[in-house]
Amino acid sequence: MIFFIDSANLDEIRTANDLGIIGGVTTNPTLISKELISGRNAILDHYQKICNIVPGDVSAEVISTKFKDIITEGHQLSEVNKKIVVKVPIIEDGLKAIDYFSKNNIKTNCTLVFSASQALLAAKSGATYVSPFMGRIDDWDKKTASSIQILADIKKIFKNYQYKTKILAASIRNQEHIIDCAKIGADVVTASFKLLSSLIKHPLTESGLKKFIQDYKRVN
Repeated sequence: MIFFIDSANLDEIRTANDLGIIGGVTTNPTLISKELISGRNAILDHYQKICNIVPGDVSAEVISTKFKDIITEGHQLSEVNKKIVVKVPIIEDGLKAIDYFSKNNIKTNCTLVFSASQALLAAKSGATYVSPFMGRIDDWDKKTASSIQILADIKKIFKNYQYKTKILAASIRNQEHIIDCAKIGADVVTASFKLLSSLIKHPLTESGLKKFIQDYKRVN
């Protein structure tokens, strides 16, 4: 399973990349706005800076919702760097755009996915990635279907029909989500820097290391 960092902050991305644990980045308009970047050229330049840091794909989201506008914006994003993956919402014009991008060798990430049926449509349209939003699924209706069950359904469907679309689990809220994704066999998990960093820590590691250091000092 590959880790992506869900961030537009260059310092966070560099730190995570230096740890050797991430293979790419996912962004969205909200994350970009947090970096106080304004103006189309400045945003595109920021994406280039991100691409310069990480070895793998960088998801950059369109804000348009009409087919022709999505296509125009997607071309602008894809021309920034070959690592750019055009992030498109699962709407009718979005599916049409994903089909167009797929036929023109432009990578896509179908986002705002909340059901296996949506993921199936994205795969049939040729999406490179499909992003089920685990945390938001669990927030919406825990009684009907859990996010991990939906993820398992998507995994089974993709395997049944040998779709090449990769499952990129998003809206990750906790370590349990990450471990569940690993058990199911998600291709990619994207999470915040804070959550990725928390995977390193455990109270027994900290206490054990403290004791090792204390014991070493007593004999040296």
